[in-house]
Amino acid sequence: MNTLVVILLAILVVVAVKRRFLSFRSQSPADYSGTGPEFSLTKHLNGDILSEGLIYGPNGKMSNSFVARMVGEWDGNTGTLAEWFTYSNGKQMTRKWYLTLGTGNTFTATADDIVGEGKGVISGSTVKLSYRIILPEDAGGHTLDVTDWMYLTENGAIMNRSEMRKFGLKVAELVATMRPAPEVQTAHVPGANGYDADAENRPLQ
Repeated sequence: MNTLVVILLAILVVVAVKRRFLSFRSQSPADYSGTGPEFSLTKHLNGDILSEGLIYGPNGKMSNSFVARMVGEWDGNTGTLAEWFTYSNGKQMTRKWYLTLGTGNTFTATADDIVGEGKGVISGSTVKLSYRIILPEDAGGHTLDVTDWMYLTENGAIMNRSEMRKFGLKVAELVATMRPAPEVQTAHVPGANGYDADAENRPLQ
């Protein structure tokens, strides 16, 4: 075996080890056991939620961004999470998740564009959800394997990171924030007897 072959094999081994132990996919729910604040689906995926995020292509460059409104509703151990997305390229998309709490810290998730059931695990301040998604026809119609992690922060915001893969190769990555939507309240300002009519529909910052 010549030197070049040995070097190539060593490089392949290093790449494989890096992907297995030093990458996004290497983390597991057990890594976050006992961390806080404790993530509760019925509490933190409930009510009106505002999400803003970026989507990266396989070359690592940002390819799109979005703003989404989400509404979570629960009845015991079953719930729904409706999502309305508006992307920077002008496209809009909706999805409705159906969530069911299982035994222990597990849950399942289904939606119209999901193949079968997504499998979820809640551990400490995190949620891991794995599923297969079918992209819209105008996005290629491909079926992708998705690993979705949500991390609950001390102030109640959720950091969301997802990897999408095809044949084991990463084709896209999503990074987003999720937080309770701000309440819309009236405001008093100078003039007009202290009343600003436009403030009825302007969220307080």
